[in-house]
Amino acid sequence: MSELLFMHSTKTKRTIYTGIGLAVLATLIWSGNFVIARGVIKQIPPISLAFYRWLLASLIICPFALHRFKSEWPVVKRSWPYLFWTAVTGVSMFNTFVYIGGHYTSAINLTLIGTTASPIIAVILARIFLKEEIGWLKIAGMLLCITGILFLLLKGDFHNILSLQFTKGDGWVLLAALAFAVYNTLVRKRPSAISPVNFLFVVFSLGTLLLVPFYVWEVMHASPVEWTIQLLGVILYLGLGASVICFLIWNKAIHNLGAGRTALFGNLILVFGSLEAVLILHEQFTWIHIASMLLVLAGIGLANFRLFR
Repeated sequence: MSELLFMHSTKTKRTIYTGIGLAVLATLIWSGNFVIARGVIKQIPPISLAFYRWLLASLIICPFALHRFKSEWPVVKRSWPYLFWTAVTGVSMFNTFVYIGGHYTSAINLTLIGTTASPIIAVILARIFLKEEIGWLKIAGMLLCITGILFLLLKGDFHNILSLQFTKGDGWVLLAALAFAVYNTLVRKRPSAISPVNFLFVVFSLGTLLLVPFYVWEVMHASPVEWTIQLLGVILYLGLGASVICFLIWNKAIHNLGAGRTALFGNLILVFGSLEAVLILHEQFTWIHIASMLLVLAGIGLANFRLFR
């Protein structure tokens, strides 16, 4: 009996550590979405950027999912309403709203709203719809994460919060955060009869199709895309890395850790984004970055404290 309990405990811890590792890796890749995509925002309109990203992701994952799609079609058909809303929130809305918001609001506001609002909303939704427990440790950890992010965005002086100005772009980013929080909650309820790879294929493809009319409208009204090798590389990065790879490992992390707890790791996007800004954009790395990272990591550790006991 003791050996069985030990094996069960070891397996549980392995599942938890795997979930944490996958969540961290996903945020590391996702952080480049803001650093790289914003660098070509003047070359391509926001909806077009989102459309090409998800179109490429759908094409990449199609060969791996086609067989599963055929065999699982009956359950896919029965789950159509669920898959529709998952595609709308996780694919059609989330990054599209981020790209649109980037045209109207500052990088500070973009990151602030995107990285703090979504985890908070996800925790609340997980509690309401999934009945996930929100203990004082998780609440305290969430507050620490928010403090760390604010500390970085406000450059180490919380008095700077008085100088923050909100624009209409902030509303788009807030909607993006809400959309991703809803997606996090919906993923937790994925029908077990639908395999992970087929789930992403259906969600990516459906989300891309839902973007088509908006894409056509943008092509007719916006400036044409300025195609370059750099832009092609960015779309490849977004379509393969930030879409196919990230969504697979993020969904697995949600399965292992739960929607609310996994969402807290989204705060690492700002931490990794800062490091990437230093390496790619050669921005200065100061004690403020170190202090912010420590606060965010402490918040995540506190929220997950009971997992390590």
